[in-house]
Amino acid sequence: MQDKHFDERLEQFPLGMSYVPWQHATRVFDNLEEGFKNGTIFPELCKPFEGRRCVK
Repeated sequence: MQDKHFDERLEQFPLGMSYVPWQHATRVFDNLEEGFKNGTIFPELCKPFEGRRCVK
């Protein structure tokens, strides 16, 4: 087994592709303080991590 550095092996891997759907944020929190606490002013994007599926 040859001892190569990781940087030397990067040529073997193809570039990655991503898919990012458009986010249609149409509403904002009435109370912007609540939005600040959630990290977003858009309720549609408020998906807190609960250690399982994002279900409200």
